[in-house]
Amino acid sequence: MTVAVVCAGGPLEEVVDLTQFQKEDTVFIGADKGALHLLKQGIIPQEAVGDFDSVSAEDYERIQSQVEYIDAYQAEKNETDTELAMERALAYEPREVILTGVTGGRLDHMISALQLLYRFQKAHLQVSFKIFNQLNVLTLLHPGEHQILEDKQFQYVSFFAFQNSVSSLTLRGFKYETENECLKSGMTKFTSNELLEKEGTISFHEGICLMVRSSDA
Repeated sequence: MTVAVVCAGGPLEEVVDLTQFQKEDTVFIGADKGALHLLKQGIIPQEAVGDFDSVSAEDYERIQSQVEYIDAYQAEKNETDTELAMERALAYEPREVILTGVTGGRLDHMISALQLLYRFQKAHLQVSFKIFNQLNVLTLLHPGEHQILEDKQFQYVSFFAFQNSVSSLTLRGFKYETENECLKSGMTKFTSNELLEKEGTISFHEGICLMVRSSDA
């Protein structure tokens, strides 16, 4: 099943090595300068979307010469370039959407991307949406039980309430386990946990939980 990778135009050092996702059924979409980031990694995206106001005329010519489908917009528009690219990603009916190039640099862009992650995940529960950078993976979890598999690259696992409180939070297989706790907005109690086994579980009854998997380096 298809995996869609959306690369936005944030600082290049924040963009993960996207060649790790290169498979036969992977779709790559560049949002504005993100198309250039993909080309610099030797990946020709299926589509490039945005107003391209953050690239030079020379770089835009490069994008035009290598990317078959370009959807160019006026700078004055209601949607961000990242939002437009995510809409295009969903057209491929993916099982997973990976978003990178949205951290570092301008904080308003990062917050906007996190809000997009929430809106798209809420509307498409069958799709897994994730934000990647070099040291972190962000995922929004909905009520229910979720398996968390060991990942040596991202050793630390933190949980935060996103918008409303998370009720009946239970963690199993972690260094710090808990049962039926309430994770409220503003709490930092569940920061920097670790898996003790190959997999653990998180379950809760209400709310939206932001899971951040991190590495020190």
